[in-house]
Amino acid sequence: MNTASKIALVTGATRGIGFETVKQLAETGVHVLLAGRSRERAVEAALKLQSQGLPVEAIVLDVTDTATIAAAAKEIEQRHGRLDILVNNAGIFADDATKGVSGQSLDTWRTTFDTNLFGLIDTTQALLPLLRKSQAGRIVNVSSLLGSLSEHQNPASFIYEFKGVPSYNVSKSAVNAWAIHLAHELKDSGIKVNTIHPGYVKTEMNKAGDEQGGELEVADGARTSVRLALIDNDGPTGGYFYFDQVLPW
Repeated sequence: MNTASKIALVTGATRGIGFETVKQLAETGVHVLLAGRSRERAVEAALKLQSQGLPVEAIVLDVTDTATIAAAAKEIEQRHGRLDILVNNAGIFADDATKGVSGQSLDTWRTTFDTNLFGLIDTTQALLPLLRKSQAGRIVNVSSLLGSLSEHQNPASFIYEFKGVPSYNVSKSAVNAWAIHLAHELKDSGIKVNTIHPGYVKTEMNKAGDEQGGELEVADGARTSVRLALIDNDGPTGGYFYFDQVLPW
């Protein structure tokens, strides 16, 4: 894929895996829109990468705020006329792991789904007209192995006992299911839709859920998103991946 003329947007990109995804895409020559809820933080993050000579610009987009999503879509259309790559990276972890499955409040479920699922859908729907203007649109949804129903039922799986964060887990299962449906709808459009597990990465989110705080470096956590964002026309669609591994739904 010729990346020099590509336009990408990464949500939740002011820190962690999102920031690293922006960096790695920009290092290939992609012009990347670094999206954050706060203009100040988005600009600060973009300036760090611009200082390295990378083609990055800041944009405000809060996936839980439809007005900012619409404004971002309008801004992208005015500046660039299209979008080639959308990485739906924004996500939150709101569960209290001490309360188990039945003890999580309904507010926790709603807050989690508002960002991890509904915000992702809202963002994708708003930007899909711009992706349709691309010659090779790519949508990458950052999910988790914790969204795999098969692995949750597999006693030999690493995640089998990891049921203490149910709203997060189920929100990612819903993302996986939605991505399958969207990929089917777009199968003849040239737009490829895939879902990824970044790995158990050393991020602030993982520290909130586990004292170990992850195993992989952030740079490795971004690699699967970047790989799927840059696949050529022979690449997969409707898949669920971790690096080169196909994951079970």
